[in-house]
Amino acid sequence: MATAAAAACVRVSYPFTGALLRPPCNTIAARRGPRRAGLAVSAAAAAGGGSPPTVLVTGAGGRTGQIVYKKLKERAGQFVGRGLVRTEESKGKIGGGDDVFIGDIRDPDSIASAIEGIDALIILTSAVPKMKPGFDPSKGERPEFYFEEGSNPEQVDWLGQKNQIDAAKSIGVKQIVLVGSMGGTDINHPLNKLGNGNILVWKRKAEQYLADSGLPYTIIRAGGLQDKDGGLRELIVGKDDEILKTETKTIARPDVAEVCIQALLFDEAKFKAFDLASKPEGEGTPTTDFRALFAQVNSRF
Repeated sequence: MATAAAAACVRVSYPFTGALLRPPCNTIAARRGPRRAGLAVSAAAAAGGGSPPTVLVTGAGGRTGQIVYKKLKERAGQFVGRGLVRTEESKGKIGGGDDVFIGDIRDPDSIASAIEGIDALIILTSAVPKMKPGFDPSKGERPEFYFEEGSNPEQVDWLGQKNQIDAAKSIGVKQIVLVGSMGGTDINHPLNKLGNGNILVWKRKAEQYLADSGLPYTIIRAGGLQDKDGGLRELIVGKDDEILKTETKTIARPDVAEVCIQALLFDEAKFKAFDLASKPEGEGTPTTDFRALFAQVNSRF
């Protein structure tokens, strides 16, 4: 039981990001593929009876990804939701519908059908370290971690996310929302030592690649993820890990999921990167004005 709890702690604390590299460049570069109306405009048109935009969430079998996918499906009049998972088991976990694709983000060809025709992409994929067997906390031992062969952060958090960004750019996608984590400004962060994977470094490199892509983007660096109900807390945005120095550095998964979707609706969320956490429940006023939340952000990376 202790082993499982420790492993769970590693999985939920942060959806790993990486070290600060440099400010984004080329953010107004022309993108390949057809130019289309902004996603916020498309969503508004859908609300008025037009065709709703198609949104793909990758990592849809994960705990936060499942919530994003479910929210998209619940708003069928506003979005056409799709999911990308890695296994049949994960597909079944979220309903097994025809709009859930199976693919490996490390193989660009295997995700092409999921990407084709989408208007926006929400990236929630991440490498996950596994605990080595034999850990005994009663003896004061510290757990050791490893990454399965072929699934280390360089392959998943960097190359896998790069593949998704490249594929989305090739079809002229309107916006990419990438969920990362706070903690990436510290290259000596303990998470980088897990399994010698440098998980923060590789994740941050993918964020930088997105910021340099010329595509409209929103990079959400979430705080410690909690399995609690959403919509009950006042959300906080920040930059450069300033929130980590406070007591309010956690956030409920459904709140992260809601911010992902709301980021598609407002131009104020585009070409921005920010840390995201929440005040404790009962403290402050639950956030409902997401345009105002995004307007607080002035950092591009």
